Amino acid sequence: MNTRKYLTLTRAGMIEALQFKGAIFSIIIGNLVYLIMIYFLWKAIFASVDTTTVNGMTFEDTMIYLVLASALFYFMEMYLVWEMGRDIQSGKIILDIIKPMKYPIFKFFQLSGNFIMFFFITFLPTFIVVYIVTYGAIHLDYNILFFLVSVLLGLLINYFIDFFIGTICLYTESIWGINIMKEVIVLLLSGATIPIVFFPEPLKTVVYYLPFQAIYNSPLRLLIDYSMPFSERIEILGIQLFWLIIMILVSGSFWKISLKRITINGG
Repeated sequence: MNTRKYLTLTRAGMIEALQFKGAIFSIIIGNLVYLIMIYFLWKAIFASVDTTTVNGMTFEDTMIYLVLASALFYFMEMYLVWEMGRDIQSGKIILDIIKPMKYPIFKFFQLSGNFIMFFFITFLPTFIVVYIVTYGAIHLDYNILFFLVSVLLGLLINYFIDFFIGTICLYTESIWGINIMKEVIVLLLSGATIPIVFFPEPLKTVVYYLPFQAIYNSPLRLLIDYSMPFSERIEILGIQLFWLIIMILVSGSFWKISLKRITINGG
């Protein structure tokens, strides 16, 4: 396999990400405001109970989880659905489909540069600050390796969920409402906004059987829960791999079927 063409797309994506310094600054400021809000929200929640531990998590554990979840979100958010929607409406998607590269692979590597840049711009600095502020509350050992593998699997699962939703635009020619609904569902059920351990028991059980928790919750559990047995870590990665295979098959099949109904309103 010729990797040069894929690396060229990655490099172009990195250069493109650096061009929008205003957008990067806005993301950093917006994330800071969000973190201040959740700090006082969860501070009030823990102040309202008579114990320092709620559902097995202290206030410090909860803040570490939510701060890193927010950083992961900005790193892993790819806006693929919006791009596919615009390409379908403008007709540009035809030019991408006829390229000597499968469309799903082309779009992934086109976005890969953004993933790399935002990892260093958002997640890595946030992780370093959290580690320093909490005086090393996050243990750095083999859990880092599990975490990195889990992040990659979560990123791919997130991508193929987005690709599946983006393909719907071939039928609707408008994706705004569907994508907003998707983002709300993913943020809630992935544990990005509320740690899953705080969910009521019936819902918690259901959520662990869905692919969304494999995006953010799985990597964060592997990173933060240092006492987690090795066998449970392997199980978490296995569940992520299972959902990745399912999403590749489902989104790929849906894409092939949907191409037969493609209609373009534009160039």
